Amino acid sequence: MNNKEIYKKALRLAIPMMIQSGIANAVVLVDNLMVGSLGTESISGVSIAGQLLFVFNLAVFGGLSGPAIYGAQYYGNGDKEGFQQVFRLKLWIGMIVTLGGILVFLTKGDALIRLYLTGSGGGFDPDLTLTLGMDYLHIMLAGLVPFFLVQVYAGSLREMNESLIPMTAGLFSVIVDIIFNYMLIYGKLGFPALGVRGAAIATVLARITELIAIIGMKRFKSDAWSFLDGVYRTLLVPASKAKVVIRKGIPIFFNEFLWAGGIATLTQCYSMRGLAVVAGLNISNVLCNLFNVVFINLGVAVGILEGQFLGASEFEKAKDSAQKLTLFCCSVCIIISVFLFGLSGIFPNLYNTTGEVRGMATRFIMITAVFIPVQGALNALYFILRSGGKTLITFLFDSVFSWSVSVPLAFFLCRYSPLSVFVIYAIVQAADMIKVCLGFIYVRKGLWITNLVN
Repeated sequence: MNNKEIYKKALRLAIPMMIQSGIANAVVLVDNLMVGSLGTESISGVSIAGQLLFVFNLAVFGGLSGPAIYGAQYYGNGDKEGFQQVFRLKLWIGMIVTLGGILVFLTKGDALIRLYLTGSGGGFDPDLTLTLGMDYLHIMLAGLVPFFLVQVYAGSLREMNESLIPMTAGLFSVIVDIIFNYMLIYGKLGFPALGVRGAAIATVLARITELIAIIGMKRFKSDAWSFLDGVYRTLLVPASKAKVVIRKGIPIFFNEFLWAGGIATLTQCYSMRGLAVVAGLNISNVLCNLFNVVFINLGVAVGILEGQFLGASEFEKAKDSAQKLTLFCCSVCIIISVFLFGLSGIFPNLYNTTGEVRGMATRFIMITAVFIPVQGALNALYFILRSGGKTLITFLFDSVFSWSVSVPLAFFLCRYSPLSVFVIYAIVQAADMIKVCLGFIYVRKGLWITNLVN
């Protein structure tokens, strides 16, 4: 395959995912602006609860990612029965992770949110922030089950090269989210003004809508569901099959869970410098996540393509395309950086908060923009390694690095150094360049190339 062909194939798969994720993140942006109009405590409370939910989301993603490796390879190999067994295993894993998440949030949610309020100061009310964060978190628990079911269906469809159905379902959920956010946050059209609770209710309704839409489209596009016909004739998964897939997937689950925990801990470290930092980071993350969907979904597409090549035993094609796609992702991210940097001084002014918080958000956005090409390359390398089943390598590559390098670095510098939080943030971001160099060497050697299903 020449360069143009492989780039087109990756973009055909990635662009619908980018649109879906981009719209979803645009809605998060709109939600955030609506909540932001309620004050800094509302921004911070929702942001902290969002950090905890982010850990849960990544735990679900990690639990489903191990089976997803096999799903892409089974589809590339034309094995329908193997694909369906993987789908059933995803349902069981998602249900177990979700029940565990609900239990933790109900019993430990208060204590977890308090961890972010140690460096309050700045005239902000930590007790009000805690109350608003708990209100938001408890309502969001109702959306965890539809969330994991959507991930199971959407991920399986993408493994079959069908990303339009998840995108369309996402569009329906976006419409519901925007409408109900407007009505429930501000009390429009006869609805009560519920503030942050209204934002949570709207998100739950949107997730339920997305699940109904993605399942409902089965009758309109049956070809896309061919590998799932009859999947519910049983929910049992052969123990031998489950053991193999779970053994390969456990490092991914712990990687995603620990990595997300690492990101949440990094935010907690930065919060030592004041509650205003949490609000500034939240504003920065909302905008940056809108742009991050490009390289994140390109990475997912790269992993699916590489998995299909490996499942079909097209090893030379997999190795050649891996290097090209990594550099392609990095190049695309340079363009993203320019746009993000240009918006850094404009976007924070949309929030009803203090000048200090706006200034912090601007500087966080600028630093993030500089390192987006690094993140783009890193994301592609991660999914390439994972497509060949090198889950232990990705575990060391990702979460072990976060907890052994990034988190201690941030903690030590925030607690003991006189450096500003922005210098510390830049140093932690720059440390990821070590992973890029190691990952590129490993991918180039081809040690990750494995057919898992033959």
